[in-house]
Amino acid sequence: MLVNSLPKKSPDLESVSISLALGRVLATDILSPIDMPPFDRAAMDGFAVVAEDTYGATVNAPIFLRIVGSVSMGVTTSLHMNRGEAALIVTGGQMPQVSNAVVMVEYTKQRPDGRVEIWDEVHPGENVSCVGEDVQRGTIVLKKGTLLLPQDLAMLTYIGIHRVMVCRRLRVAVLSTGSELTEGSAFVEGKIPDVNRPALMGAIRQLGCEPIDLGIAADEFDQIRSKLQGGIRTADIVLVTAATSVGPGDIAPQVINSLGEPGMLVHGVAMRPSMPTGLAVVNGKPIISLPGYPVSAYLAFLEFVHPLISYMLDADFLPRPTVRAKLSRRVAGILGSRTYVRARVHATEEGFIAEPVRTSGAGILSSLVQANGFIIVPEHVEGYEEGQLIDVELFRPVERAQTVK
Repeated sequence: MLVNSLPKKSPDLESVSISLALGRVLATDILSPIDMPPFDRAAMDGFAVVAEDTYGATVNAPIFLRIVGSVSMGVTTSLHMNRGEAALIVTGGQMPQVSNAVVMVEYTKQRPDGRVEIWDEVHPGENVSCVGEDVQRGTIVLKKGTLLLPQDLAMLTYIGIHRVMVCRRLRVAVLSTGSELTEGSAFVEGKIPDVNRPALMGAIRQLGCEPIDLGIAADEFDQIRSKLQGGIRTADIVLVTAATSVGPGDIAPQVINSLGEPGMLVHGVAMRPSMPTGLAVVNGKPIISLPGYPVSAYLAFLEFVHPLISYMLDADFLPRPTVRAKLSRRVAGILGSRTYVRARVHATEEGFIAEPVRTSGAGILSSLVQANGFIIVPEHVEGYEEGQLIDVELFRPVERAQTVK
């Protein structure tokens, strides 16, 4: 519903050096301007030969060929061979004209009379990397929407491309609300530090986007409205935490509705935790109202903000890794709601064991730190039983050599 209410437009583009392109989303298909390798080259150290000259060669009946030269790596050779001749060649060296195979050096012996003794036959193309074997000119090597990884940067360099068009980093504004919140970790009587902004801004950076810090707004209509207006002006997506439930102080939905059309589209989702999450669009800008509890805010970010960013960049992000694990104890679901259970997965001699975190309220931040994954119980399932094999979505590595009793 949220994306259907957004005007579909192409993201803004920019040209960047490949040294700055890691984690960026490619804006165009990349076609190779060249064949790679650009010439036939040796895939082994040995002797370049005409394969047919070696047929029948064995240790007991070697073939003798006249050595007419050598080929080094990194230089163009003008060496022209004839039948009955061979050239010493190193891996990566350009194949001389007429030659069509390489006999590995292990199956040869140079003789003092200028000939090479060959003990094994080769066939045309053997131990040769041919023109275009890796990449053919004109083929698509990277598709539009690719999230560029290190190996992609290597490919771009390989085919001689040093700048690429990528999608501009999305700007995501983050506002925390709550008169009880303070900046930083200093303890103030009656106050709590705002943990949502640092967590969400870090999650935004992980997705290759640029976070914009809108700070903290007290539970006052005009203050929240003013800060959200600033976010709408400067960002592509606006996130606001807290003040999104149904209590008298939960005024985020009313504030959002006052900012423009169509306003709140969804207020409340069928997932636990994170049920108060709200989805809105104001004058073409998506606004996501996240719960105030840190666990709920983070889960809602994963389920709604992450795919929204992917949609707006027209890119496919890597899914979270999943392991199959045996439950150490029963977990309950809530019919009608998708339930997210924090769990610690251990690797044992018997396989993966998933131990649900026992203290797991939506405000228990330590449960996210103690866990390394989520068990997702679908809305139509009452729960999973002890010993049942289930999927766990990981956000931290699995601990090794642990035994769960």
